[in-house]
Amino acid sequence: MSTEIPIPDDPMSPEEAAAFARLRKEEVKEIDDSILSCATSRWQKVARVVSDVKRKLAARYPQFSYNFYAERTRFLAESNRLDSQGDLSCMRFSEVKLPNEK
Repeated sequence: MSTEIPIPDDPMSPEEAAAFARLRKEEVKEIDDSILSCATSRWQKVARVVSDVKRKLAARYPQFSYNFYAERTRFLAESNRLDSQGDLSCMRFSEVKLPNEK
């Protein structure tokens, strides 16, 4: 059994928040759609999804960190666009998946 104590991820930096505020709606949608495209119908660690998204969008959005993408993933979970379990403030201790089709 792991004795590792979860430490919440750092929030996005003020510079990232400012860069995000300057994005057009289409760019925010592109980021969110990329996160959703990296999620699957099976539970995956948020850290895995975030890593895949960061790698996918690094050339287009180099100003954004893993913490930024973790916050967007948390937003999508809170908006019911992703199912989640665990503490979403700790990307290594939480998981997400695409919602089941109804």
